[in-house]
Amino acid sequence: MLTELDPRVTAHLNLDAVLGTLPLLAELVPEAEKLLLPLTKPVTVQVSVRGGPRGALIFDRSGIRHGAGSGGVVVRLLFTSPGHFNRVIDGQAQPVPLGGPAGLRFLTRVFTPLTEVLGRYLEPGAEDLRDPVFRAASARLRLRVVVAAIVVIGNQDRGGRFSAGQIPDGRLDLEVGDDLRHQILVGGHRLTLLAEPAGPPHAVLRFSDLETAGQVLSGELSAVSAMSGGRIAMRGLIPMVDNVNRILDRAAQYLDKGEK
Repeated sequence: MLTELDPRVTAHLNLDAVLGTLPLLAELVPEAEKLLLPLTKPVTVQVSVRGGPRGALIFDRSGIRHGAGSGGVVVRLLFTSPGHFNRVIDGQAQPVPLGGPAGLRFLTRVFTPLTEVLGRYLEPGAEDLRDPVFRAASARLRLRVVVAAIVVIGNQDRGGRFSAGQIPDGRLDLEVGDDLRHQILVGGHRLTLLAEPAGPPHAVLRFSDLETAGQVLSGELSAVSAMSGGRIAMRGLIPMVDNVNRILDRAAQYLDKGEK
């Protein structure tokens, strides 16, 4: 089994899976929503990593969304390498910001506080988890990170690409109870996280409830124990479920160690 981590893959994961969860944070967490209220015009943050990923997020009073906006303030965050970007996400370095005084104010007063709130929900302390509202939001945010990480690892990591090469085309659902559903589209052995489910799945990995998902994602409960107890179920195309589980195992290595 591969154990070496590729800094370039970690950079894609940090951009798409970790920072990519900021839109959901703004929907779920009032503290994050309040940080956006002072914005009088949209702010687009463009991330550019030399030799690595590029992406953009738009921030305004109504929330956060993916993509490049027009008008408003544009802030560019430049990173000299994937390793530099990963160290910034880990709090061990600083980016090179370009955006003038308004952009710098946004970074210090809005963007950085938002990432600090996100970090607390993605790596919650025991005291935080005693609050059921916090615990539920944390589980949803960590689930979204994991689903996005599956896509990143399946497309970018050497071992992940091998597993993706064994997956037939189709749609895989990751479900929590009856209300929460993420869908991954597989086409030509490439994985795409859909903004909304686009049809019935060909395979399903299902957590019985949000509590189970939170316990498995935080390491409090092993997936094997949850499965034997009926709290995780799988159905549908076996090659799809089996190989996505392999990608999930590889993603866990990055999520556990990739930022260290």
